[in-house]
Amino acid sequence: MSNSVLVSVQEEMEAPLWLSKIEPYVQQVLSALKYDREEISVLFCNDAFMQKLNKQYRNIDAATDVLSFENGDEYSDEDGKTWRSMGDIIISLDTVPKNADYFGVSQNEELKRLLIHGVLHLNGFDHGDAHIEPGVEPEDEMLKLQESLLRGFSDTTIIG
Repeated sequence: MSNSVLVSVQEEMEAPLWLSKIEPYVQQVLSALKYDREEISVLFCNDAFMQKLNKQYRNIDAATDVLSFENGDEYSDEDGKTWRSMGDIIISLDTVPKNADYFGVSQNEELKRLLIHGVLHLNGFDHGDAHIEPGVEPEDEMLKLQESLLRGFSDTTIIG
């Protein structure tokens, strides 16, 4: 399977030391889901940037942890293979530690969860009003899949 993952950081921010671990991790997630020839971008930002996006696109004047912007366009490469430009995942690095504290997990686990969450959204999954709650098994199918995938990557370290 072949996928393309582009990773970047908001211009005003310094790239985290672990940034180079994002692309291989997202590749593993895409492979576990058996997705092929998908192109995804991941942007890390701060809460102020996330709040602007959330207000502009969701009419919610507050930062959030992750946003996914689906694209779904298809294109052919020079070999005639069809690729799908799935879209963009935006993650606030200010919110990762807050979420980790709230859920009682490491920042590493929370970042992996947010990346999986974004990938699933780009591939048509939706959880409606359901959310992950500390110590509660999710009932929503997307969130069940997310947590199952996360357990499969328990040995993977991004933030060490």
